[in-house]
Amino acid sequence: MDVHYVFMRYRCVILMAMVTTLLLPQVNAAEDKAQEKSDVQPTKPKLDRSGKKQVGKASIYSEKFTDKTMADGNKMDPHDDNAASKTLPLGTKAKVTNLETGQSTHVTIQDRGPFVKGRIIDLPPAKAEEIGLTLEEGVTRVEVAPVEVPLPDGSKKLGAGAKAGNKSTR
Repeated sequence: MDVHYVFMRYRCVILMAMVTTLLLPQVNAAEDKAQEKSDVQPTKPKLDRSGKKQVGKASIYSEKFTDKTMADGNKMDPHDDNAASKTLPLGTKAKVTNLETGQSTHVTIQDRGPFVKGRIIDLPPAKAEEIGLTLEEGVTRVEVAPVEVPLPDGSKKLGAGAKAGNKSTR
């Protein structure tokens, strides 16, 4: 064999090894990122159509959401009965009771949120005021009792709020 041929072949092997050493970690990192993205799919909370009461914290919609489109396609009105829940189906009518003041009001779930751990409902300012929740407090413990829960087939199910014979404070 020609020495020149052996030297060129050796040089190619070295060059290939260098390229592989430099590029392989980048390829692996890209594959790892792609795998992470496919593994970490944002999970949608399962809708709660049980009609059972929920207890947690309520907060007030920020002013910045006024006139913004909600999940059901309507505009957020700070004076209306719209509210946001992560787990109650859109269209659910519910009684919200402030566990500190005992005051309650009725709302319709029209949006998704709140997206803060421990909070179960966002109320518009007018409804928050009805239960004694002020902007200064910002958050209070509440009980959310569904009155009417829409089902996938278009029918409606009476919830714990309806079964208790609760009436609106409107």
